[in-house]
Amino acid sequence: MTSRARSFVLYAGLRSFFAVGGSLPLTLSRPIGRTIGRAALGLLPRSRKRIHDHLEIAFPDLDESQRNALARGCARHFGSMLAEVAWMWHAQPQDVEDFCELKGAEIYFEALNEERGAIFATAHCGNWELLSARLPIAGVPLTSAARELDDPRLDHLVTAMRSRFGTEIILRGPAAGKQMVRALAGNRVAALLIDQDIRNIPGVFVPFFGQPAWTPSGAAMLAIRRRCPVMPGFIHRRPDGTHLAEIHPPLPIPVDGSLEDRVEELTAAATAVIERQIRAHPEQWVWMHRRWRTRPEAR
Repeated sequence: MTSRARSFVLYAGLRSFFAVGGSLPLTLSRPIGRTIGRAALGLLPRSRKRIHDHLEIAFPDLDESQRNALARGCARHFGSMLAEVAWMWHAQPQDVEDFCELKGAEIYFEALNEERGAIFATAHCGNWELLSARLPIAGVPLTSAARELDDPRLDHLVTAMRSRFGTEIILRGPAAGKQMVRALAGNRVAALLIDQDIRNIPGVFVPFFGQPAWTPSGAAMLAIRRRCPVMPGFIHRRPDGTHLAEIHPPLPIPVDGSLEDRVEELTAAATAVIERQIRAHPEQWVWMHRRWRTRPEAR
């Protein structure tokens, strides 16, 4: 199948699932999503192998059966997330509030009293799309950076979903840095997901599950240069199917050393918080992502 054909199939599939799945109650759509997740795990051998390889790096003390169980849990989680994103297309703000408890939003409002904006350092943990909706519903003026998708139709679809509840979306690229600075100057909260190895953007190597991982450094650079706080925050699915979103207190901003040293120190501190979140809910992270793709010796 050509790249163009794959894009069309993906776009048509998502539109259909959003239309059909979004009209169903979650009690019906999530089991369907979990079935899709399990099928994808079986049909995508490269992703399956990557998940297992990464789980072996992160959890060397687990045996194969335990890692297999985590991989299946990961597939179920992303299947459930697909159903929940479809549900969000038709959900009202009160529905999202009832579905996702939010703790710590007052930390943002206190920080914004300084009128310097704030950095929200987060990761692809839990249903991060739901987290992006929940914060503006609570009154947090959120601006989020996202990768532009290759298919313009798919990109428009996803951006419309992400901005439906008030999140301002900035696409990564040459103008993204200036747009983030403007958002902070407007006393907004700039959300950056810093748990992926992304090529062609500034980064540093920091420890992640005991291995050096190339990590975006833009959040730390913005915080140090703009003298604004960095608050980590995450969401996770609870056993009853609802979600809990929690905002953490601001990270200490390094004051000693060169700018490069301080950026690395702050990026490492934020990554350490992300690792703790993943260890607490390992089935709810993107193990299929090539997190350790870039090696120090290659740069």
